[in-house]
Amino acid sequence: MTVTSQGDTDRMMIRVYWLLRVTAFTVIGILALISPPHSAAGRAVQIACFSAVGLALLAWIAADEWPRYRARVLPVVLAVMAIGGGVAAVTSGSGQTLVAFACIAAFWAGSETDLRRAAAVAATGIVSIWVAGGIAGSNFGTMGGDPLLIAVCAMFGLQRRSYRVQAEQSAALLAQHQRLQSEQRRADVLDERTRIAREIHDVLAHSLGALGIQIQAAKAMLTDHGDVDRAVEALTTAQRMAADGLTETRRAVHALRVDTLPLGEELAAVVDTHQQRYHVPVALETSGVARALPPDATLALLRTAQEAMVNAAKHAPGQRIAVRLDYGENDVRLSVVNGLDGAGSSIRRPGNTGGYGLTGMGERLRLLNGTLRAGPKENDWTVTAELPLAAAQNGLAAADDGIAAAEDGTAR
Repeated sequence: MTVTSQGDTDRMMIRVYWLLRVTAFTVIGILALISPPHSAAGRAVQIACFSAVGLALLAWIAADEWPRYRARVLPVVLAVMAIGGGVAAVTSGSGQTLVAFACIAAFWAGSETDLRRAAAVAATGIVSIWVAGGIAGSNFGTMGGDPLLIAVCAMFGLQRRSYRVQAEQSAALLAQHQRLQSEQRRADVLDERTRIAREIHDVLAHSLGALGIQIQAAKAMLTDHGDVDRAVEALTTAQRMAADGLTETRRAVHALRVDTLPLGEELAAVVDTHQQRYHVPVALETSGVARALPPDATLALLRTAQEAMVNAAKHAPGQRIAVRLDYGENDVRLSVVNGLDGAGSSIRRPGNTGGYGLTGMGERLRLLNGTLRAGPKENDWTVTAELPLAAAQNGLAAADDGIAAAEDGTAR
């Protein structure tokens, strides 16, 4: 299959235009010379004008072959054509036919040059008619009708140029829009990859951290106490935790964060699971009017609670944990408090972790314009996450719009 480039198409159109121009030049010349002026002076003027137009056409062809000089040469060439056609129009006999050259020059000046040059070319044709007509004593129809025809052709040319410029601008805007869409799609893909990678990382870090604690406990029971039954129980719990982690990982990949439960219910499930795994009391308290949060905000706060509780199990095992969720007028706040009991110095602090920990939680919350604070307070270690409700609600609206768009696309 042959593919035609834009350059080939442009060159083909230029050849078509030149075929039309040469054909018009030939036809008009034949019509003009069939019935030449009666006087020798009139015939000489007509031949001179016809020759001038022919030379102008040749110069126009040369200008098209050297685009570097075209902008400067073309107005001069068209002005010569307009003068030749205008002067020939007021000669006797069939010279009136040559006014078509002045009309063609005015039209292409309006189409190919700017307004100032187009007006200048049209004016040269009109003035040549008036001057030559005044000398030759032409009638009012020639002196008024031909200039009007030239002016109309110039306006048609300007209109054609306006349409062409608008079409070029529309094409440029369309190309720019397509590039922006392509960049936006690329950015969306990168954001989605980052989002899924972060979610998988969060799930694995939590699950593997908890799994490591259980395996360490089972090892201690076997090596230090020789308690096989308790070691088997710990390993059974570790196996269940591994299965739960795999389930959560699959959920993170396939659910795409649009089917999460309300935050209060999610926290209750996490608290219950933590109590069963680590056999520590965990209190959950909620205050304020519960608000619907987008999946991103729900999972950010949920992962913060999970990380904080796992850290408590690692560095302050057996200590009480209190989880509090507060819905304020302008924000939602999650606090996780656990007793230190002398273990405060060993608890991980944000920014001092070996890789993951609360630092990742802080980064996740900052993406939602939220904040994370962690540190000792009296005899407790407190982790507090705050998220502005305005950002959360905007995210929820965006999620709803995305779901609606997906449903609309499916319906269609």
